[in-house]
Amino acid sequence: METLMRIWIAAATLAVVAPAWAEAPSPELKAKAVELVQAYGGKLKAALGSAIETGGAEGALEVCNKQAPVIAAEISGDSGWSVARTSLKPRNAASAPDAYERKIMESFVARIAKGEKAADLASAEVVDENGQKVFRFVKAIPTGEVCLTCHGENVAPELQQKIKALYPQDQALGFREGDMRGAFTLKKTLAAQ
Repeated sequence: METLMRIWIAAATLAVVAPAWAEAPSPELKAKAVELVQAYGGKLKAALGSAIETGGAEGALEVCNKQAPVIAAEISGDSGWSVARTSLKPRNAASAPDAYERKIMESFVARIAKGEKAADLASAEVVDENGQKVFRFVKAIPTGEVCLTCHGENVAPELQQKIKALYPQDQALGFREGDMRGAFTLKKTLAAQ
């Protein structure tokens, strides 16, 4: 009996079960979330590409520091959704994950450890937040080769100094290609039914 209890406890701690308060979202909500992630990611990638061509890694740093929040705010304002990025190892302390985002990203890390690719990971559900139904969407951001210049294991010392000047609490270093660097995170409060 004791052996069965240990097996059950071990299985219960490993299983990822949707909380009782979570609901499956509609396909339309998921499609809109994917569309917004593609819009945000596309604008950010274009801005980074242009900045790298003209200003190298320092130009990219400027985009992440100044333009990325503006792009997120524009997409949020235009769509009525909250659109942002977060990470378990944030560069900007203001981008630290909330409890929900942390839980989802930790589950992504466990799935990556079992062989899944960061680029394939997303989570969508309707949850209760303070008595309101809220759609939550989290999409992993994989670390690409170009990301390693500022987020890798061998960031140039001069660049590290500039990063520390902008982000004194930076944790976003030491990534390898394919790692989950962070996640796009979207929220939409749903109308009461």
